[in-house]
Amino acid sequence: MIDWRPYFSFTLVHQDAHCAARAGIIHTPHGDIPTPIFMPVGTHGALKALPPHMAFDEEVKIILCNTYHLSISPGADLVAKAGGLHKFIAWPRPILTDSGGFQVFSLQKKAITEEGATFTAPGGQNITLTPETSLQIQQKLGSDIMMAFDECIPYPADKKYVVNSIARTKRWLERCIMAWQNPAQALFGIVQGGTYHDLRRQAAHDITSFDLPGFAIGGVSVGEGKEWMEDIIKMAAPLLPADKPRYAMGIGDPEDLFMLWENGVDMSDCIIPTKFARGGTLFTKRGKIRIRHHNYRRDFYPIDPSCSCQTCQNFSRAYLKHLFDANEILGQILATNHNIKFYYQLSQDARQAILEDRFLAFKNEFLNNYFKHKNADK
Repeated sequence: MIDWRPYFSFTLVHQDAHCAARAGIIHTPHGDIPTPIFMPVGTHGALKALPPHMAFDEEVKIILCNTYHLSISPGADLVAKAGGLHKFIAWPRPILTDSGGFQVFSLQKKAITEEGATFTAPGGQNITLTPETSLQIQQKLGSDIMMAFDECIPYPADKKYVVNSIARTKRWLERCIMAWQNPAQALFGIVQGGTYHDLRRQAAHDITSFDLPGFAIGGVSVGEGKEWMEDIIKMAAPLLPADKPRYAMGIGDPEDLFMLWENGVDMSDCIIPTKFARGGTLFTKRGKIRIRHHNYRRDFYPIDPSCSCQTCQNFSRAYLKHLFDANEILGQILATNHNIKFYYQLSQDARQAILEDRFLAFKNEFLNNYFKHKNADK
């Protein structure tokens, strides 16, 4: 295995005295990432409706891009010729690329074999991803963190199917490691196992037996419901090494982030803040507001008076409502700007609470206010 340690490391700064919540720093070639951290999703190399410089100004530390979609357009070779993904999309801070494994779950696929997974692309052509091609694409993209190619197990799944799947995911990880050539790009392994505790433990044992820079919990938030999701996180997170980043994939409701952090998870991602923003749903400390509601026609307060984002510092709810009513693209831009800042600030407020051993009190206070006003604009 290549020596990744000169380029990537994790410093555990402090664990809360009353729970497993932890504050740390992930060190990468494109900058440090304070944890816990939420990563907004830029599937095609862009945060939808938000220019990179605005995300930078709102202190976003890392974004996630999609290997499968970028391999289709514009193509990994073109991105490499442009100088890599950081230069191509004008993003100087860290980037994480998923492996395409989630598309094994989410897209129309023709077959999953030992070799890899074959998809029907939007244009109708068949595309096959393998552990080797996934790593080759990610290395051409030049991301700071690459995810190993795995099978994202659907819910529900037969136990025999899951047994075979996690064994194949381990073999695919071995092939990813063999294809890993750039030590400046960290490779994370992914723990699957469905809702079966014994199989999650087996998968965690198998995947963490490899000396990788970090590990993720996959196959959550795939339809199993919040109760099962929390059960999986509580069981699986402590099985991941304490001295490396722990990443829960695809989870993004604010209340779910608190659950992740309380159980010692450092990283998460989701499309929720950007997708909701484009539909006019904005997050505040007093719950979500739907800016199209008639209540905001003459509301000259910012979205969240306590928010320091560019939107809240310069524009009113009434103006945002007007933009959405007029179908002006600026409305989506300003709404996305706010939601992205809200999520980043929430993670940093949680980090500060962890450092001061008051995470549980912070969680309770935030969620009480958040849900108390949940339906205020109805």
